[in-house]
Amino acid sequence: MQPTADRTEWFPIMLRMEGARAMVVGGGDVAANKVRLLLPTGAQVHVLSAHLCPELHDLARDGAITHTPHDATVQDAPNWLDADSYRLVYLATDDAALNGALAALCQARNIPVCAVDDPAVSSFITPALVTRGRVQVAVSTGGAAPVLARRLRARIEQALPAGLNRLADFMQAQRGWLGQVMPDTAQRRHLWERFLDGAGGQLGLQGQTAAARRELDTLLENHPTQGEVWLVGAGPGDPDLLTLAALRLLQDADAILYDNLVAPEILNYARRDAERIFVGKSRSRHTLPQDDINSELVRRAQAGQRVLRLKGGDPFIFGRGGEEIETLAQAGIRFRIVPGVSAANGCAAYAGIPLTHRDCAQSCLFMTGHARADGSISLDWQSIALHNQTVVIYMGLSALPELCARLMERGLPPDWPAALIEHGTLPDQRVVVGTLATLPDQAATQTVRSPALIIIGEVIRHRVLPAHADAP
Repeated sequence: MQPTADRTEWFPIMLRMEGARAMVVGGGDVAANKVRLLLPTGAQVHVLSAHLCPELHDLARDGAITHTPHDATVQDAPNWLDADSYRLVYLATDDAALNGALAALCQARNIPVCAVDDPAVSSFITPALVTRGRVQVAVSTGGAAPVLARRLRARIEQALPAGLNRLADFMQAQRGWLGQVMPDTAQRRHLWERFLDGAGGQLGLQGQTAAARRELDTLLENHPTQGEVWLVGAGPGDPDLLTLAALRLLQDADAILYDNLVAPEILNYARRDAERIFVGKSRSRHTLPQDDINSELVRRAQAGQRVLRLKGGDPFIFGRGGEEIETLAQAGIRFRIVPGVSAANGCAAYAGIPLTHRDCAQSCLFMTGHARADGSISLDWQSIALHNQTVVIYMGLSALPELCARLMERGLPPDWPAALIEHGTLPDQRVVVGTLATLPDQAATQTVRSPALIIIGEVIRHRVLPAHADAP
């Protein structure tokens, strides 16, 4: 018996099984569901059951399937398994012990077998499937939660337009001539993405093939030869905070230059064949100097690539996005900017801390806490140490003692509220609440690590923990 981790995620509806034999054991509605998956593949479907549900009865009457009118037994199974060459077997009886025994016989003969709702004895499992003609979407939980897979399938059914089959048919019809006039695969992919994102996609969905072809011809005549750069904010960490624009560009980019504040889960949304280049910066260590990053963006765009510069938070809030677009503009490179949820907004919200409040904070100041080599910080402390504002400090964890001391020297009281948010918006988010006098020691005692955001101000007294969060 194969272990669960080794089972194949099998997509029978995606296989071409012209003329291949497939066995379905059982004659009820569950068996009919599996027959429905197999028939579009061109398989010769054989159903073994003493009784058939109405759907299978009609299919057998019409010659769409062959039917042996008796129930399967463990004693007879070796005869039909050895006599016929089956590509795969579905076991859909309501007898779990019989399914298990038959599955063992199939596996002993290296015949792929799936016992419905019993992944432990199966060598493959079938995902929940959504079909729109040639377009097929499969949802699988690896056999762990079939009901969840079916629920997700229902949501996808609602989201996918009915005309997808028409659009897919149109695109397939254009592949031959388009491959001849535009042999470069990457350029064709770019063209099709522009088509789908524009009017062409809607025309294809509606079945207006002549108008869709004219739109495709227009895009082909005006297809850009140079690439472009997208500066995109990935948000503070939680993938749910990614914008729709950022998600689409992640799936379109040829190359992604990302930093160390981008959550790994967000990169999972990228196109699988996109090149990923880590250019992250951390304290006292730059993987790639900023000038080299700027040059790399220009080089790749000039080579025709669509380059995604993915930054944690927002690209224009301490993200050096301004320097990058200046370089791109000077080089004549087209670029686009997609804002992201900033670390200040996202982390404060997930921690239940309002950044402004009419009773105590009429302004909010964002600043960085980079310290010099000697540990000192040169800032306009007088404008920072105000009672009626919130101060949000990025990259200030290492300088926290110096920051708190200076603010108290400039007039803020020792009991002035202060908080640290570690790994904000992520499942392991931790919030440490204290005062200017206590927070440095709390950070050391509780071993707070970067990335961490500092918030200072009376808004912390108005903190209300979100209902879904746990108290620190």
